[in-house]
Amino acid sequence: MNLKQNLENHYIAFDRTKLEPDPLQFLHKFKDEKDIEIVGLIASIFAYGNVKQIENTLKKLIIVFDGKPYSFIKNFSLSKDSKKISGIKHRFYSEDDVLKLFMIINKEIKKHKSIKQIFLQGYNISDENVKNGISNFSNHFLNSFLETFGEISAGIKFMFPLPEKGSACKRMNLFLRWMVRKDELDFGLWKEISTSKLVIPVDTHIARISRALNLTKRKNADWKMAEEITRNLKKFDSEDPIKYDFAICHIGIRKLKF
Repeated sequence: MNLKQNLENHYIAFDRTKLEPDPLQFLHKFKDEKDIEIVGLIASIFAYGNVKQIENTLKKLIIVFDGKPYSFIKNFSLSKDSKKISGIKHRFYSEDDVLKLFMIINKEIKKHKSIKQIFLQGYNISDENVKNGISNFSNHFLNSFLETFGEISAGIKFMFPLPEKGSACKRMNLFLRWMVRKDELDFGLWKEISTSKLVIPVDTHIARISRALNLTKRKNADWKMAEEITRNLKKFDSEDPIKYDFAICHIGIRKLKF
């Protein structure tokens, strides 16, 4: 069987029934687009570490949101809500990082109405891919942290990575996949961005399997590797190369053979 056919078969096999364990499961708990977008951004920011850790942290946050994540963030106040997220931290995000993240998303949502509007103001449709869009989006938030708090912690810097510094920006590319692609897994809420401009979210699973499939020759899981894998996947689907991401990643997570 050739690689294209193999990829297509896995894409079909890894459907909605295989949603767990994946941070994407938490977006599917909501129907309102504003809620999906907010949970998507937050779930992607926390999507590092082992799967169980990610699930545990996101379950705690979902309880705090009490069924209304957009409303919770839009009305977030330190005096009223800081106790609700007391004790919630994640690997090297401190409780203070989480508090400040919610304060900044609150500030930016009030100003721009949605996460999509913030991303689109730094995205150029003529760009080869979403690289500059991610860079402008991360810098927008980093500048907002700087303006508000006068400093940016290591945890906050990790939340908003920059491709020009070599980061594969796995979590940001994951968020964009959820927002831009449309099938039974991904939501397709950001129709202004073409799926052909997406870049694969590279983690250790994607890197390892992509090397084995000769989708990349690079050793480091960095932005250049993400672009190289994406270019090679475009040979199999030029319009929607990232559709294979979920299957490849979960083959790695579940320790299956490709």
